[in-house]
Amino acid sequence: MAFDRPTVVIVGGGAMGSLFGGLLVEGGLDVTLVDVWMEHVDAISRKGLRIVGHGGDRTVRIKATPDPASLAAADVVLFQCKAFANEPAARSVRHLVEGPTVVISFQNGLGNEEALGRILGDEHVLGGLTAQGATMVEAGVVRNFGALPSYIGELGGGLSARAMAIAEAFTRHGLPTFASADIKKEKWQKLLGNVALGAVSAATDMTSAEMVAIPELREVILRALDETAAVGRACGVALGEAEKRAIFDKLTTTGSGGTGASKSSMATDIAHRRPTEIDTIHGSVSRLGREKGVPTPTIDTMIAIVKGLQSRYMKRAGK
Repeated sequence: MAFDRPTVVIVGGGAMGSLFGGLLVEGGLDVTLVDVWMEHVDAISRKGLRIVGHGGDRTVRIKATPDPASLAAADVVLFQCKAFANEPAARSVRHLVEGPTVVISFQNGLGNEEALGRILGDEHVLGGLTAQGATMVEAGVVRNFGALPSYIGELGGGLSARAMAIAEAFTRHGLPTFASADIKKEKWQKLLGNVALGAVSAATDMTSAEMVAIPELREVILRALDETAAVGRACGVALGEAEKRAIFDKLTTTGSGGTGASKSSMATDIAHRRPTEIDTIHGSVSRLGREKGVPTPTIDTMIAIVKGLQSRYMKRAGK
């Protein structure tokens, strides 16, 4: 299989899935979004996907379906659903993953690739991450906050031909992507920002730039950043001060490619009364911290606060 013009299926057509799909379709690739949000699927099918914000407001025509069984084949399958939905989502597209088909998780947190590999085969799975930021405005409309890069790579390290070919194809078709020789470290770098900013944004309903403008919140965010980096180092992933600062600046500034004007996906989940990824993102760092003997008091407090917020509506919904 040549990956110069891959057919792409995106599992999870929320903010990031829709943005990725819209950009790749604009660039000329054959892309299908798979999502259970029928209002969103129907809006895209009737009117196209509306992208607003960075890059200008426009409408792109992209295929969308709630039924992955209706799809016959894919060269690349991107997972951009919530991590807690991985198992049923992976089973729903298992018929698409055969031969050289590649599966890439662009999800937050740790352990997603391993979960997908158990169902779809480890040999098919690459790691991925993105610095892009997006939010759903309404069904069929996604807001883009910047033009930041994405990364993919082999979980075992090194640069593979397939990772380089897919990265080149995505870049050529509108989604700037780089093949990484150390995707695990890249994912830990992304995790720094997710942990430091995600829960605080969920609790305050603020953007990243708004939060860091408040000295007390900034201190909490920086402590969570340090705790995450300490756990990463204990797991063998070196995360230096310069790397922490670069990630922090990229996620908290506005303009010039920064995504500081966006709220976290966790904030959006809380606002829409949905389950969050607190266990996958913050919980994964807390669990590793306990295993390695690294204290994570700030992160543990964030977990408690988000779970408290979540419990107010999850219990009422019987979830």
